[in-house]
Amino acid sequence: MKKRLLNILFWSVISAAFIGPGTVTTASKAGAEFQYKLLWALVFSTFACIVLQEAAARLTLVSGLNLGEAIRRKYANTGLFVWVVILVIGAIIIGSAAYETGNILGALSGICFIVAGPSWIWVFLIGGFAVLLLSLRSIRVIANVLGMLVAVMGMAFFITAFAVKPDPGLLLKGAFVPQIPAGQGAGLLVLGLIGTTVVPYNLFLGSGMAGKKQSLKEMRFGLSFAVLLGGLISMAVLIVGTSVEGNFSYEGLVRALKAGTGRWAVIIFGTGMLAAGFTSAVTAPLASAITAKSLFYEKKRPLWAEGRRWFVIVWLLVLLSGVAFGLADVKPIPVIILAQALNGLILPLITLFLFHVINDPALMGTYRNGRGANLLMFFVNWVTLTLGLWQLTRVVLTLAGKAMEGDNRLILVVAGIALLVDMLIGARYLEKVEKSKRLKSL
Repeated sequence: MKKRLLNILFWSVISAAFIGPGTVTTASKAGAEFQYKLLWALVFSTFACIVLQEAAARLTLVSGLNLGEAIRRKYANTGLFVWVVILVIGAIIIGSAAYETGNILGALSGICFIVAGPSWIWVFLIGGFAVLLLSLRSIRVIANVLGMLVAVMGMAFFITAFAVKPDPGLLLKGAFVPQIPAGQGAGLLVLGLIGTTVVPYNLFLGSGMAGKKQSLKEMRFGLSFAVLLGGLISMAVLIVGTSVEGNFSYEGLVRALKAGTGRWAVIIFGTGMLAAGFTSAVTAPLASAITAKSLFYEKKRPLWAEGRRWFVIVWLLVLLSGVAFGLADVKPIPVIILAQALNGLILPLITLFLFHVINDPALMGTYRNGRGANLLMFFVNWVTLTLGLWQLTRVVLTLAGKAMEGDNRLILVVAGIALLVDMLIGARYLEKVEKSKRLKSL
């Protein structure tokens, strides 16, 4: 039992990574504007996250190559390698640096729920504690500390959700009956809820952290339980958001919690918000460093190893960029737009690449996907393609100065295009499988 609990604690780093201020804001907004009707999106995204994270960790445990190393091995001697590296570095490292500001400001918002004080002092303290934690040589120790913070965050959000007294019938209906209400922005919020849970840098993080000391059974149990816990925490945040009447704002949430349950609920929710922001402020730089290491580390380049010069420089640059913009109390909008575009490209490409390598008999042997697992991955790939194409569509519309709120028809068009692409990829894969069977029979 102790070993299982430690295993769950270790893999809770994935939950720490995807439950950040963005998740808290999106889930709260979904609850405020549509009550429990979009809860199913979080149920699905939790399931999709487990499918992809399990495949990424299984790749490492079976083949000995993490996701970044598998990409390097496949493209190192081709003309595409430079472009692949630029895309991965841009989406993961530049993206993490852009979103790091939001993580730190989110942690700051949590503190402001609890106690007043000059914001610049809190930003320095958040950044300082993050540096101390990331300076630890052992990634397992960092993961365990983050796991304990996830437990604190979970308790805070669960207690606040119970205080709101949700309706059990509406809760179950919202969780298991998919629907997109006709109200403005519902489709956008569905994609937002899925997109804040299924994120590309988590795949590199999870794959890079999977070690040889774990068995597949241990990994699957710990990872699945930890991600499920993270999904439940996100659902608790959505439930808290249902207490807000009208358009969502944190000021409205504070008023609703005070009126419905008292000042103590605001303090507990603020504690959860602080934990969500701080854990993401640590995991974003850590994921960036692990991704860079997986692409560049070789025996002849020892300074890319964990805790060595270039590894530290990467996480330090990501963290300091967030602290700098946090002190200025601004978000680097052009960099965020660039990160959204790159994430829109890399998320479907990474999931498709993961699908390819997890089915490679030379790498995976008898541990490659079966038919049922491939059907699940086809479905998840369709969702990631939809998310990726939507991210690109958002960037184009934003740059063109067009409004996109509430346009569910455009989202359906994007989802249809993604389904067509996924079906074409699936047909090509099945064709390769049949060809391989014919060659074996000869």
